[in-house]
Amino acid sequence: MSRESRFETIEKEGSSFKVMTRVIVDNETGVNYLFVTSGYAGGLTPLLDSKGNPVITK
Repeated sequence: MSRESRFETIEKEGSSFKVMTRVIVDNETGVNYLFVTSGYAGGLTPLLDSKGNPVITK
């Protein structure tokens, strides 16, 4: 039984253990998120346009 993943990485930059950034899209809502890791630390935030609205990919 195959099921499409809800989240998809559409862009990735950086090395494996140093700083790595990814843009992740929620396939149900279309909202784009920025995920940044540095060593063992990381953070996730929605991407916003210049007006403060979430960036949505359809």
